[in-house]
Amino acid sequence: MTTVTISGRDRVSSPAFEEFVAARSASLLRTAYLLTRDHGLAEDLLQTALTKAYLAWGRIDGNPEPYVRRVLVNTYASWWRRKWRGEHPTSELPEQAHHPDGLGETGDLWDALGRLPRRQRAVVVLRYFEDLTEAQTADLLGVTVGTVKSQTSKALARLRIDPSLTEQTQGQTQGETR
Repeated sequence: MTTVTISGRDRVSSPAFEEFVAARSASLLRTAYLLTRDHGLAEDLLQTALTKAYLAWGRIDGNPEPYVRRVLVNTYASWWRRKWRGEHPTSELPEQAHHPDGLGETGDLWDALGRLPRRQRAVVVLRYFEDLTEAQTADLLGVTVGTVKSQTSKALARLRIDPSLTEQTQGQTQGETR
């Protein structure tokens, strides 16, 4: 067992928590990246969610993954509700990060997904990338199933008319007819 210090208190780490983190952190990091679209922020988001889960570990009954995913999504939501986003203007562009896990690959779909409002992006990520049901997504986001349906509909409608996706589709169609 490992001793962890949080807020000046020493706590003995739970083997079950360590096993959970080892087994599920890659999947949770993917969800965090799809929500934030920034590898560094995704790591921060996951670390924050895991810290909150660790503090509540003794109170979690059954499978801890839904609890941790809800903490992840709620923490993300609280971050984008804040007025200050932590951005600092600069005259020099930062270097592009290399993402060996493939999460940071650029593409038209990622760009289009990034242009969606945050709530619509969260619904699309949870429904189509995490393969959750409407009810699970609603529960995770703390909204009704009707809200999930309407946000999904609006998000898909925006993606259908996104210029980067429609240009690619038109180019493929024209190339096939030649």
